[in-house]
Amino acid sequence: MKKIEQTRHLISFLMLVVVCMIGGTSHAQNEDAKKMDEQLQMKVQELYQQFESQNRDREFQKAAETLSKALQLKDVPTFHYLRGRVQFCLGQFEASVKSFDAYVKAAPNAESRQWERGISMYYARQYKRGAQQFELYQTFHDQDVENSVWRFLCMVPETGVKKARAVMLPIENDRRIPMMKVFEMYRGTATPQDVLNDARRGDPDTSTLKGRLFYAHLYLGLYYEVLEKDALARKYIKLAADKSLTGHPGINTYMWDVARVHWERLQVMPKRK
Repeated sequence: MKKIEQTRHLISFLMLVVVCMIGGTSHAQNEDAKKMDEQLQMKVQELYQQFESQNRDREFQKAAETLSKALQLKDVPTFHYLRGRVQFCLGQFEASVKSFDAYVKAAPNAESRQWERGISMYYARQYKRGAQQFELYQTFHDQDVENSVWRFLCMVPETGVKKARAVMLPIENDRRIPMMKVFEMYRGTATPQDVLNDARRGDPDTSTLKGRLFYAHLYLGLYYEVLEKDALARKYIKLAADKSLTGHPGINTYMWDVARVHWERLQVMPKRK
């Protein structure tokens, strides 16, 4: 009986040793995993800071490559969104749409805000999807003339100007001058000259006028392109894409890049007779 009791004590002791060893190993593994995760987070953060610098310096190719490296390490939804923007700036429209799609898949609640995605769809000739994206954006912001115009532009290849004009998303109070006049022009109730005149409303200072004229010129260029008046389209898109407007406080930088990308696109497209 004594030997049996001694054996039992020995077995219990050995089991305790094994449990302690397992517990110690588990703790060490947890510490190693934690350390590796911290190192990964630091590397991802380092790449993001690198991207921000490259993007700020308009080194878009490097910025896109940096985001791709970061995504290989960790699938961060926002990185897909940022890469979609950068790819658009590089003129990589289909790749841009795919990146925006990946972002929306990971963050579906953000889909209604993705106007950039709609613009990429337009240039990727995914017109139906683009129109749907702008219709969805209308539920997020219903007083943005640009949203209504881009949906119109997406509809024209499918329906023609007349029908697209008849069903434009309604806008009543876009406070930016001359955007309401731009809306009226696309609806067919104002002229291009009305838009240019409205941009000068209230005798604005030089800087303010430049900002207003950028939007007037961009949307005049897109309007004339739809009407197949290529010479006028090129004239106004070129004015909107003027490099001196880069960084202007009254101009959305991404929209200036839309003008630039469109102008670069026009340079390689054959002129219509």
